[in-house]
Amino acid sequence: MEKQKIIDVLNFCAGQCTHCYDACHLDKENNMELCMVNDLDCSEICRLTGQLVERNSPNVDIFLKLCAQMCERCANECDKHTNIAHCKECADACRKCVEMCNENEIAH
Repeated sequence: MEKQKIIDVLNFCAGQCTHCYDACHLDKENNMELCMVNDLDCSEICRLTGQLVERNSPNVDIFLKLCAQMCERCANECDKHTNIAHCKECADACRKCVEMCNENEIAH
């Protein structure tokens, strides 16, 4: 996959996780604590992985693997709240990112 496409997928996922975090933070009716923690961690690892891809780090494969694992964890937590639109959107973005990370980890 083209380098810019990988970065775009990572950044989109990070953005969706940040949006989910912000919306969960405002949700006073549900306990969204674990969702919020996963959102933040996933957003940060996606952004960092994108930076490593951008500068052609020799450690990209390690971070793609970690990113896939964190995105999967975030998606699984968001799946518990699929009746909430921002959680469903976040889970979808995370699953696309997992797929992309797994495909590109093999290629590196």
